[in-house]
Amino acid sequence: MKRRTRGASGERIETDALGSLPVPANAYYGIQTRRAMLNFPISGRQLPAVFVRAYAHIKDAAAATNMELRLLDRRRGGAIRRAAAEILAGRYLDQFVVDVYQAGAGTSQNMNMNEVIANRAIEILGGRRGDYTLIHPNDHVNMSQSTNDTFPAAMRIAILQSLPDLLRSLRLCSGALIRLSRRFRRTVKSARTHLQDAVPIMLGQEFGAFGEMVARAARRIEDAATPLRRLNLGATAAGTGLNAHPSYARRVARALSRQTGLRLRPADNLVEIAMSTADFAAFSSALRGLSLDLGKIANDLRLMASGPIAGLAEIALPAVQPGSSIMPGKVNPVMCEMLNMVCFQVIGLDEAVSWASAASQLELNVMMPVMAHGILEAMSILEAAVAAFTRRCLAGILPDVARCRLYFERSPSLATALTPVIGYARAAELVKESLRTGRTIAELAMREKLVDPGALRRALDPARLTRPGIYHREDSVRLRRRRNAARGSARSRRG
Repeated sequence: MKRRTRGASGERIETDALGSLPVPANAYYGIQTRRAMLNFPISGRQLPAVFVRAYAHIKDAAAATNMELRLLDRRRGGAIRRAAAEILAGRYLDQFVVDVYQAGAGTSQNMNMNEVIANRAIEILGGRRGDYTLIHPNDHVNMSQSTNDTFPAAMRIAILQSLPDLLRSLRLCSGALIRLSRRFRRTVKSARTHLQDAVPIMLGQEFGAFGEMVARAARRIEDAATPLRRLNLGATAAGTGLNAHPSYARRVARALSRQTGLRLRPADNLVEIAMSTADFAAFSSALRGLSLDLGKIANDLRLMASGPIAGLAEIALPAVQPGSSIMPGKVNPVMCEMLNMVCFQVIGLDEAVSWASAASQLELNVMMPVMAHGILEAMSILEAAVAAFTRRCLAGILPDVARCRLYFERSPSLATALTPVIGYARAAELVKESLRTGRTIAELAMREKLVDPGALRRALDPARLTRPGIYHREDSVRLRRRRNAARGSARSRRG
């Protein structure tokens, strides 16, 4: 790759193994990036800044390691490191222009980084962009490297660097749900299974379960990130390490650990890590699991808030915007709806990651760009959606205590608490009669003198019904004695 001086105003001509192309004179990218722009005008989307910065970290650490090994002279190496540091500081991000949907393995992305760093380093040394006799994108910036080891390493670093923001968002969400569980700990209601009335439960117990679901999902994600600390830098093209110093892998991992603050290490088997993208698939799957749980929570809140007249209306969600362009005063559960849609998108992204991971052939999986996009996009939208959901929805949820209590009192499933004494069959008859007459289980049990008033109050006490336990044995013994006494009296009268 070399620079040619001829070209129209505002352009420079660069040449590679395939021929020559004009490149904008003010561009830091070069001919290979320009070819990718012409070949892949697909989505107009690029990999995010966190990925670009992760790649710049790799180029910085590679230059430092190559200088340490005396493979790269300090003048060139220093200029490369300074250029990489400027990218890390947020400069030149508009120069990373390769589409997400690009050549397999991410070669165009790697060359985009190599060319931007090379041209900026050339300027630092006093040269003009495109004069690759000073610093060459392949020979110097890409020294000891291949796309096949740098691209997945950048994925690993970008994911690990994005992880704290996602985990922080999830912990705030879990904490908000746990606080609601404490506030609602005495609000009794009817549970539902199969969307039908079930035994009593406290509203706080439901919200406590939601909080634990989010906390456990966060732990699964954190656990799935641990294998991403393995690096395949030094594997070069096929995992064999050709054109890399024998100690390069260990030294560059140490340099990257210092730079990023991450505990990184070279993989034990560089051929295996070059072939397999299972670490990425497993992490993406953990994001999918989180989405399934979040979607369940959003759906449940929508159901509990349905109404306000013809639905359950057990809770009220904050009114954050008008819900209809035609129905005045209508308010919709928009934050839950937003969260649902984000969850659907993450599940779709995971599906793409799964197919891409399964597409590995022989020594390399070339589908890494779409995997990088899928995982980093999923992390980004989950972090933002969960933060907004926590702030704009969870923080303002209010229970309708009276309505929840009404559902509890009128639920025919209260008969479940009496089955240890009156038996399943008799309890089922009470349920049928309750549904037929509209009378509550408590009213029917009192009318038919199945239990005495004190025992009934104890049996249907909400606090007892929503924790482990069986209808008190003394009440059962007392009821049997009363029945036996009544039978004895009846026989005496007949006699």
